[in-house]
Amino acid sequence: MSAFYLTALQMALCLGPMAMGIFISMKVFNIPDITTDGSYTLGATVTAIMLTANTPVWLVLPISIMAGALAGTFTGLIHTKLGIDALLSGILVMTAMYSVNLMILGRSNIPLIDIDSIFNKLPFSPVEQYNELLVALLFVAVLLSMIIYLLKTDFGIAMRATGNNPIMTKAMGVNNDRIKIIGLAMANGLTATSGFLVAQYQGFTDINMGIGIVITGLGSVLIADTLKSWTGIRKIGKQIILVVIGCIVFQTVLAFTLSIGIDPNLLKMVTALFVLFIVALPRISKSLAKK
Repeated sequence: MSAFYLTALQMALCLGPMAMGIFISMKVFNIPDITTDGSYTLGATVTAIMLTANTPVWLVLPISIMAGALAGTFTGLIHTKLGIDALLSGILVMTAMYSVNLMILGRSNIPLIDIDSIFNKLPFSPVEQYNELLVALLFVAVLLSMIIYLLKTDFGIAMRATGNNPIMTKAMGVNNDRIKIIGLAMANGLTATSGFLVAQYQGFTDINMGIGIVITGLGSVLIADTLKSWTGIRKIGKQIILVVIGCIVFQTVLAFTLSIGIDPNLLKMVTALFVLFIVALPRISKSLAKK
């Protein structure tokens, strides 16, 4: 397998939890949560600080998740308790998170070279690249199983119902505000997990690494939507799996773009154009079908 595509697959798996978080906020709750940019960097920031302080990696993971969940909780509280639009709430928290992340880091970036990571703590393969791939795959598989199980429980059904018809759930005695806050905390905890993985995979944490990351998650969810319409899949568990597949497709397209010699400086523009294409694809298909 080409190094471009192997790296793309590895990065897609590391970003998989973030794509799942975007799915929960956008598709379960119908909330465009921009907190993602800040909580992703927060997960990486906490990871870098704790690993450089020789904290065991098994302790770094839950703390990174809780940090991201806390950011999501603030967004939920601002939205539900202060009655501020969800999009604006996310923007406010994301903006504040830049300063928080910078204070935690103490500088613009921290290298993680020669520091033990989750990828060498779990020796599945003697080949480093394949071992990293297997560790990331294990993470994604465990998270997928947990989220699919959760969304099929009574609480998960209440979450989905709150997103679909909050008036009905409120009439049934469900505390919609509390459900939304918990859901946004979950989504951003998953996003921070991606920050935890990516920081260790790329070997550094940078204060600007989260800028535009929400576009990657959004693109993955939109690709999953397209695949869902083509396959007719309706079960929530399979939809989440499609999100991870969408993330892999998204990263593969970016890898292909680099492999054919496109200037890396244009990568963000290519990303935006690709997401635009995915968003416009259903309308283009309908227009062609009418003709």
